[in-house]
Amino acid sequence: MQTEDHAAPADHAAPAAPGHEAGAAGAHEGTAAAGEHAEGGLPQFDFAQWPGQILWFLIIFFGLMLFVRFFAAPKVGGTIEAREGKIAGDIAEARRLKDEADAQAQAAAAEAAQARAAAQKVGAEARAKAQAELAARLAEEEAKLAATGAEAEARIAKAREAAMTNVSGIASDTAKAIVEKLTGKAATAAELSAAAKG
Repeated sequence: MQTEDHAAPADHAAPAAPGHEAGAAGAHEGTAAAGEHAEGGLPQFDFAQWPGQILWFLIIFFGLMLFVRFFAAPKVGGTIEAREGKIAGDIAEARRLKDEADAQAQAAAAEAAQARAAAQKVGAEARAKAQAELAARLAEEEAKLAATGAEAEARIAKAREAAMTNVSGIASDTAKAIVEKLTGKAATAAELSAAAKG
């Protein structure tokens, strides 16, 4: 009796779960589709799929064109224009600075020329003043020398006159002594004067 009881459940097997059967069927269908796909080859070489591929290619191409036209190109163009504007501004600034430097150099050259002319004028005036002062001093010294010479000549004439007076007296005394010695008589001053004049 127990043997029959144990055998009965074996005869009545439990039915399979519905989900398990559906999973097995899906796996079988996927395997079948993969087999069909493997038999068909790459979709790029399937002429039946070309119209869709060309359509997507055109959509992507025109989308990229629109993106470049309305987003990328204006941005790049704006960057290029800004760069060109900056370069042009830098060139204009460099030219302005060069013009300012040239103007400053010309002004410095003009100031140097004016300073040189002023220095030459001051030098000429100083030389003329020095020459005038030298000429005045020379004239003054010459006048002093002339006055000193005149005074010296006057003193010499006076000394000569005094010497001549002394010589006359000495000669008179000498003649008087000679006459007195020769004649034995003293000669008078009138006789000596007459003898000297005669």
